[in-house]
Amino acid sequence: MNTPKSQKLEIIIPAYRMHSQIFLNALDGISAADAMKRIDGKTNHIVWMAGNFVNMRYGLGQVLGLREEDPYNELFFQAKALNEKFDYPSLEKLKENFHTISSLTYQKLLETTDDKLAEKFPLGMDVSFFEENVLNFIGMCIGREDYLCGQIGLMRKILGYEAMKYDVNETIPY
Repeated sequence: MNTPKSQKLEIIIPAYRMHSQIFLNALDGISAADAMKRIDGKTNHIVWMAGNFVNMRYGLGQVLGLREEDPYNELFFQAKALNEKFDYPSLEKLKENFHTISSLTYQKLLETTDDKLAEKFPLGMDVSFFEENVLNFIGMCIGREDYLCGQIGLMRKILGYEAMKYDVNETIPY
């Protein structure tokens, strides 16, 4: 495992890498048609969930200093509500973007200093026990990724796919 500059990220780095694995495993074998299905018109579809996950990685990267822009930002930024009138990208396009941004963001996580993590980062939450800084934003991103992977995993089962596997592909270094 790579060692981050900040010891504060030693728990984040393995979680980030595991989320990369889980994300890809959760999407494994999902057909293009099933990726666009909603349940009783009430749920987001898998494409929206995957797009929001990838958008989180772009956002995290930007907070850490990357200049890369999510080409689908207008569809997913800040968990923008699903709109069936929008033309969403394919899972394959989202996976391509995922690999690109995840690698770059991972490198930024490794390079981030304690000073950067302590920087104020207003989220507008106004919660007394939650300091709005870069470190806690990273934690919120990790939590959001957990949530989205769980949602995709549940959709797999509802759509009749076998449960997601926890296999690890050691060739993915981020």
